Amino acid sequence: MKTSLVTGGCGFIGSHIVDELVKRGHNVIVIDDLSARENEEFYFNDNAQYCKRDISKDHVCKSLFKGVENVFHLAARSRIQPTIDSPGECFEVNAVGTQRVLEWSRLNRVKNFVYSSTSSLYGHQNQIPFNPNMPADCLNPYSMSKWMGEQICKLYSQLYDFNSTTLRYFNVYGPREPIKGQYAPVVGLFKRQSVEGKPMTIVGDGEQRRDFTYIDDIVEGVIRVLDNPPSGNEEWNSDFPDPSSSNAPWKLYNIGNNEPVELMDYIEAIEDSLNLKAEKELLPLQPGDVPNTFADVSELERDFDFKPKTPVKEGVKNFIKWYRGYHQL
Repeated sequence: MKTSLVTGGCGFIGSHIVDELVKRGHNVIVIDDLSARENEEFYFNDNAQYCKRDISKDHVCKSLFKGVENVFHLAARSRIQPTIDSPGECFEVNAVGTQRVLEWSRLNRVKNFVYSSTSSLYGHQNQIPFNPNMPADCLNPYSMSKWMGEQICKLYSQLYDFNSTTLRYFNVYGPREPIKGQYAPVVGLFKRQSVEGKPMTIVGDGEQRRDFTYIDDIVEGVIRVLDNPPSGNEEWNSDFPDPSSSNAPWKLYNIGNNEPVELMDYIEAIEDSLNLKAEKELLPLQPGDVPNTFADVSELERDFDFKPKTPVKEGVKNFIKWYRGYHQL
């Protein structure tokens, strides 16, 4: 039985990956400190093992990596605006925490490491569609810290002959998406503001385009990477091999829907699924926001035969069906 470890495995994306790994017969270990303030709740699978730990502080995490073949690293401070207010915490968890997870993985001879990154690091300077070969244009602590995590993954791959794949997620939505807080996603805001009799606040003019990607497509992409990991040396010659002789690659891919839609169209899909119309209030764009996102996923398709399957209207319909049952909306 394969053993896989998921950091941040009680959150939105991580819990879905845990469920799929369990379904595939893996022995799954989850590390999560349960501190994400945006989460209304955390999600658990009865067939996984859970350890409440902070990856940026708890050195005892190292022992949990013993015998692990695959690591999926998702633990992070993951919202842009809160990281602007607390940059120190953001860098400590997202950069320092990533280095710790990589080091524990290296010391325990983990075979495959998958790092969850973000489309937000493409910034303003790059033209859509975003290609993984474009330079980073980080506009906030969140995107900068995730880019730093990418570079640490790349360093470990080059220096320690370590198989590592980075996936940049684009606007993930679906069941278990966080709904709390001022910066909640659209469905959470819709619910809270409609219950309170307030207009739905929309940041920007609503014409900005987002590459909304349904959670099931994200999980499928992650699993395809797991099934076909980067090729490299199966064994290290020493704990510190010569970097010039290392042939273990660091791979970087976008994972998105490859079909951006206007934010207002996404909201209308939600309204249609709920059979409701919301009064709308437009707010200025926030510092660090990127107006448009569009994933070029051709490299992921080439290497893993990955194609997103879920159109936005279908994804929203599935999401709202789950949401209605779970939150009695």
